[in-house]
Amino acid sequence: MAQPNPTPGSSFTMATAYYTQPAAANYHTPPVHQHRQRGYRICDQCGAAETPTVRFRLCGGCMTTQYCSPDCQKIHWPSHRTICQHTASQLAGVKQQTLSSFGDENLAKNLRNFTSTHTSLLGWAGFQALQLKRIPANVRQNALLIELDYQNHPESHRRFSVTSTHIVPRQYIRDPLVMADIQRREERCRANGGIGTLIVILQCGSVSQVIPVEVDPPNKITWDSREDWETVLRHFVSDGRKDFKPISTTSRGVYYG
Repeated sequence: MAQPNPTPGSSFTMATAYYTQPAAANYHTPPVHQHRQRGYRICDQCGAAETPTVRFRLCGGCMTTQYCSPDCQKIHWPSHRTICQHTASQLAGVKQQTLSSFGDENLAKNLRNFTSTHTSLLGWAGFQALQLKRIPANVRQNALLIELDYQNHPESHRRFSVTSTHIVPRQYIRDPLVMADIQRREERCRANGGIGTLIVILQCGSVSQVIPVEVDPPNKITWDSREDWETVLRHFVSDGRKDFKPISTTSRGVYYG
């Protein structure tokens, strides 16, 4: 990928603080309706949303695409094969480089495990960083870039720390196969009434991970707008917490959790 000069994420901050407590002390409250909000894991074949009782599985080849069942994974394989094999070959190509740079030849795989652990957190951070509740059109123009540093830890999801965040143009992604996969998701999302696909990019040295998140119209998402999203992101990543849930409010915008 090209390396343009990114714009600091702080330029997308909101003017109003909603809570007096630290963000990490606030917990999830149920949405005011039962609509399944995109921004969580979505089965790439049938579009079902992940629930506490139905845990998704990642494709073993690319460690990126997720499915609700083995049947969906088998059905989707013919259309997934090209991007999966492309991603898997990239993983193999960076092993020696990451071994010399970080002492971990499995850094790319660990980055994908990190992504899997923090899927909800990363999607929420992208939603907040691009201000999609207020400016939905940003989903078509920008992406959130999260730069990570590597650290030794016995748990793979705790081997990374957030060093910086930036808002970058979507053209930051130059891989045509990756862009084609994102475009496919965009078309599916819009056909289902969504606004498009949010892109979050994780980067640690020369290793990167692109996370596409299909997003519903803002009026169907009860997540509150937060100007301290980066603080929340850093907190959950540094503490290795897996219990992140987006904060929702009542229809009047009053926190009741």
